Amino acid sequence: MQRLKPKYIRIAGIVIILLVILILIGGYIAYTKREAILERELAKAELKAKTDYNLDIKIGSASFTGLSTVAFSNITIVPDGRDSLLKIDKLSITVKLMPLILGEVKLSDVALDNGHLNLIDSNKVKNFDFLFKHKKDTTATTSKTNLADLANNLINEFLYKIPDNLDLKNFLITFKGDSSSIKMLTTTASIQNGNLTSNIIVDGGVATWHFVGKMHPSDKEINVKLYADGKKIELPVLENKFKTKFSFDTISTQLIKVKREGGETQIYGSWSVSNLLVNNPRLCENDIIVPSASIDANVFVGPNYVSLDSSSVIHLKNITANPYIKYTLSPVKIYELKLNTGWINAQDLFNSFPTGLFETFQGIQVAGKVNYSLNFYLDTANPDDVQFSSQLNKQSFKILKFGKTDLTKLNRPFLQQPYEVKSQPSPFVVGPQNPDFTPLSDIPADTRNAVMTSEDPSFYTNNGFVEESIRKSIATDFKKKKFSRGGSTISMQLIRNTFLDRNKNLARKVEEILIVWMIENNNLMSKDRMLEVYFNIVEFGYHIYGIGPAARYYFGKTPSQLTLGESIFLASILPNPKAGLYAFQPDGTLRPGLHGYFNLIGNLMAGHGKAQRDSNAYGFYDVRLKESLRRGVANIDTAKVDSLMQQNDDDNGAVPVIEPEKKLTFFQRLFGKKDTTENKKNIKNNKHSTVVDYGNGIQIDTAGKTKKEIRQEKRALKQQQKELEKENNPGY
Repeated sequence: MQRLKPKYIRIAGIVIILLVILILIGGYIAYTKREAILERELAKAELKAKTDYNLDIKIGSASFTGLSTVAFSNITIVPDGRDSLLKIDKLSITVKLMPLILGEVKLSDVALDNGHLNLIDSNKVKNFDFLFKHKKDTTATTSKTNLADLANNLINEFLYKIPDNLDLKNFLITFKGDSSSIKMLTTTASIQNGNLTSNIIVDGGVATWHFVGKMHPSDKEINVKLYADGKKIELPVLENKFKTKFSFDTISTQLIKVKREGGETQIYGSWSVSNLLVNNPRLCENDIIVPSASIDANVFVGPNYVSLDSSSVIHLKNITANPYIKYTLSPVKIYELKLNTGWINAQDLFNSFPTGLFETFQGIQVAGKVNYSLNFYLDTANPDDVQFSSQLNKQSFKILKFGKTDLTKLNRPFLQQPYEVKSQPSPFVVGPQNPDFTPLSDIPADTRNAVMTSEDPSFYTNNGFVEESIRKSIATDFKKKKFSRGGSTISMQLIRNTFLDRNKNLARKVEEILIVWMIENNNLMSKDRMLEVYFNIVEFGYHIYGIGPAARYYFGKTPSQLTLGESIFLASILPNPKAGLYAFQPDGTLRPGLHGYFNLIGNLMAGHGKAQRDSNAYGFYDVRLKESLRRGVANIDTAKVDSLMQQNDDDNGAVPVIEPEKKLTFFQRLFGKKDTTENKKNIKNNKHSTVVDYGNGIQIDTAGKTKKEIRQEKRALKQQQKELEKENNPGY
């Protein structure tokens, strides 16, 4: 190894000495001018706050008390035209010198005495709304923000603002809204040698909270927890503002490390909670209690996406699962979700259900293993190509003992309690002892096939779920920005109406799916029995439950006497049974808009050998309402009928519908917007017929309709035919 020449060593030494001298001179000049510099920078900060955010900042005094320590007194911040936001009597801040020389501000010590942060949100006026306003930057370029860089910068800024040492005394935070308020007084909070301790008095002594743990912001390591003395942490502000009851014993947060790698900002941490209680009517009617839950979360932020990596692990009591969530923001928004539990003991799964969530399974005993997997992918630019699969597989699974509910109860006569909002119907027995009970053998094949074609074409071959139907529902609901189409099978409708209440919330929907899986995948009930019970409880009108009462109410017949046309009519009203009576005209004939529906269902039945081909709309012209009910129809004006027919129960499965360009509803298209009674008098005999055959089974009554309305109905019927064909034949 060649030795450096002495002259090079001397040159290097001279350079170093010169640099040290320059630094000392610069430091001396800065030290002697520091008060002036401080005063100038504070003036600039106050002006910027006033100009950009309309904040009036006043500082009683500010001066250096050490080499890198600044002491402030009597600080006030008041938004223009708002209540005072912040007041601090004394504040002392010490920054680290070396990072400061390199252009980074890192806090070493912070001491604060007597502060008050006052948050007001009253009568739609906030004194902190400046936080949500962004000043336009005229120098900004059109380049996209790199989320990985943004996340890294935000984390660093947050960590740099956590001091190595903190001494805080008497800092009050108050929030006052229209319907709620809270006061939190931090009497003491300190960080010494990385140890965090605090004492927070809530609402004058109602509760005492504590933040404790380890804080090493310079090393990007944080491990803290929040708990209360002798009681739960409660947040009444959430309950008042969002109608959500929320409490817990302890919540812990741990930041393990942050690193940049492969163009990503990778954040490794964990969060856990004990005895969590949540109550929100949209989630569940009962209090949901989670004894213990945690997640080891590895969050990766890329240039245009945020993801929860599949190496993350969710822990819920006795089970674990690996989630994967990714949200891509550009060039188009993409949502991805995957979840996999692996093979786990089935009993552990049921034992891990939070208390109050699924009452049906409380106390259930099972054997074997199960494995759940979920895959969801939605490209918002192509919602029709959405991917969805949800599978709960079993291995040697057995039910040893039912829980709160006997899932075989429908195999025997049982008492059914229908649900109504305004008036509660009387319960009735579903069994031979009820004279209205109709065995499956007494229900005509046409009636069974019409209802299955409309509601659940693959009923006898599916296992209670049709993923293709659910996938299409997701696409349709996303495009309409509302829940307009359900993916319910006959099995799901049956379980919903017999085992569960009618509260529409997420927990009830998941419980419905689990019950269907238990019954269908463990042969607790035959398909024939399910269909028989369904026909004897399903609603066909106001307080009309079951095929027996329906046949008698509309036609004065027994179920065995129903014709094909009458069967298709009954199938057509299932999505909106209370409007069934208003499908008729005053003379007892069907409103002409239903003509297309009859051809749709009839042609699908004929295509699968369940009916004979019929060019006369499959009995449409033969359907007649019972004489005694026609007067009631005559007394309802057309506008009222259209209003009734537009109403729908989003919770029921139905024939899939694609809205036309004019965004008419399903029943507007089928029943039309005009009363065309006069044009239908002689259609049965094909005299002056206004029915046009467009081929492929598409026939439309054109009476009283514009060309645009006819085109819209034609498109809708073709789309409905394609979708039902796919559900009848998955390989279509």
